[in-house]
Amino acid sequence: MENCVYAKKCGGCAYQGVEYKKQLKRKKKWVADLLKPYCEVERIVGMEDPYHYRHKVHAAFGHVKGKGIVAGVYKEGTHHIVDIDSCQIENEKADAIIRDIKGLMGSFKIKAYDEDKGFGLLRHVLVRCGYHTKEYMVVLVLADPILPSKNNFVKALRKLHPEISTVVININDKRTGMVLGERNITIYGKGYIEDELCGRRFRISPSSFYQVNPEQTEILYREALDMAELKGRERIVDAYCGTGTIGIIAAEKVKEVIGVELNKDAVRDALNNARMNQVKNISFYSQDAGKFLCALADQKETVDVVIMDPPRSGSSEEFLNAVTTLMPEKVLYISCNPETLARDLKYLTAKGYRAKKAVAFDLFPFAGHVESCVLLERVSNRKADSYVKLNVKMEDYYRIKDAEKKTDE
Repeated sequence: MENCVYAKKCGGCAYQGVEYKKQLKRKKKWVADLLKPYCEVERIVGMEDPYHYRHKVHAAFGHVKGKGIVAGVYKEGTHHIVDIDSCQIENEKADAIIRDIKGLMGSFKIKAYDEDKGFGLLRHVLVRCGYHTKEYMVVLVLADPILPSKNNFVKALRKLHPEISTVVININDKRTGMVLGERNITIYGKGYIEDELCGRRFRISPSSFYQVNPEQTEILYREALDMAELKGRERIVDAYCGTGTIGIIAAEKVKEVIGVELNKDAVRDALNNARMNQVKNISFYSQDAGKFLCALADQKETVDVVIMDPPRSGSSEEFLNAVTTLMPEKVLYISCNPETLARDLKYLTAKGYRAKKAVAFDLFPFAGHVESCVLLERVSNRKADSYVKLNVKMEDYYRIKDAEKKTDE
């Protein structure tokens, strides 16, 4: 495939123009160099076809004098929109849907939003795709809840793309750099789509976290759980659990799963996902993961495995301190940033753990990111020196049992 025609203007793909085998070699070296003090990186798992893997596609809309409506991505480090018709790493149908929304705007007198003037209606379009289900969700991010002739607009769009299963209006009426606002209005379909991951089914809402590359995520999750060598008797904590994906997938391999996530909306999605998959040996808590683990240790609770998948900034020292206080037999660390992974491994290996195995996974071909999974094993039973007892009882933690009621209302 030829090099991307937008590469110089966009700047979103750090490895644009680099042969894929060379990309993998460079990424593996990046991870291996950072993790060298702790363990060897066995290999990097690449994609057979590294194109059009992104199943979450976002386009910013604007208006350029003399050119008209533009839709695409912000040029790196700016808020200047690069007008893009198609992208080599984005789902092709999603790109086509965005192109046709752009084409319909004139007929329906929908004006693109002007960030500088605070004028106009359509700010962004988000398309989410089910990798296995082939369901498509279109989220129209508007500055105002009123979409002119919305029923006819949806009808015209679905005539072009019958694969669209739901259309949602998201209201973002603030002067902000955030894409999504807090309010959603479903104007067609159920307001969410579903997808399958490792044999389990998951609900994806407009703001739900779901990996953008499900094909590689399945490989990552399966190998990560194989690395943990689960025997079926374990009690595990899925920290930063989000909508519960890896915990729900792991549930059939262990005795009990405890999911911890600060975002209450994500926990509600996780409860729905567990119920949809009839997983009964899992529970979810809406709480800061570090404080939650400290409370478990304070109550003399034991956990066999902690699975952690923190954001790009890595884990907090409080959380790592809590892990080394609770002292599970194993820690399975899934990381999207090798630099913060190396930083956190330095802490964990100084507090009674050793890194046993590491594998890198390319979830973002052409982009400057790489996922890694490291298995750590406990080699010491000593508690972290800096641990301060919190004297917090588990019953004081807010468990979202009423979430199921709210989602049924």
